[in-house]
Amino acid sequence: MAKSTEPTIIKKYANRRLYNTGTSTYVTLEDLAVMVKGEEDFVVYDAKTGHDITRSVLTQIIFEQEGKGQHLLPVTFLRQLIRFYGDSMQGLVPSYLEYSMSTLTQEQEKIRTRMSEAFGATALEAIEDQVKRNTEMFERAMKMFMPFPTGEAGASEKAEKPAKSDPSDLDEMKKQLAEMQEKINDLSKKD
Repeated sequence: MAKSTEPTIIKKYANRRLYNTGTSTYVTLEDLAVMVKGEEDFVVYDAKTGHDITRSVLTQIIFEQEGKGQHLLPVTFLRQLIRFYGDSMQGLVPSYLEYSMSTLTQEQEKIRTRMSEAFGATALEAIEDQVKRNTEMFERAMKMFMPFPTGEAGASEKAEKPAKSDPSDLDEMKKQLAEMQEKINDLSKKD
């Protein structure tokens, strides 16, 4: 079915119910959000006064989405937006935001394509693989700082791989141990 060029009329009644005149059914804000995502144009009128209240209804949809934890608008953006109300720049903000969103919308397919090309179809797998490699590298680095295994994990690892000791490492450790023993003896003599 081809989309009509005329926007669907939605009437909002005093009891806060929304009536879609195109389908002759009551709708919710969630239904209107689906219409927006489907690029179906609509206008909302107050049933009693006939005033166009589309802006406030769309704002209500955004408020509900943000309330559900689907945060799209950063707090700093919201604060700056509020600061523009009553400011001399207020007249420029709507056209600037509209232009920015239009450009982002036009470029979103290019962005998706570039992301797909950059990360490939298996981006998640690549990220998981990188996380695994980083974890392994971190574990190896930690083992360098903990030469003696501790706990059950260390004991099982020790049982799996017999320790290969380098005679020079063992001699160095003996030397360090002897120096530490001397320092302890010196400290105990001072007491």
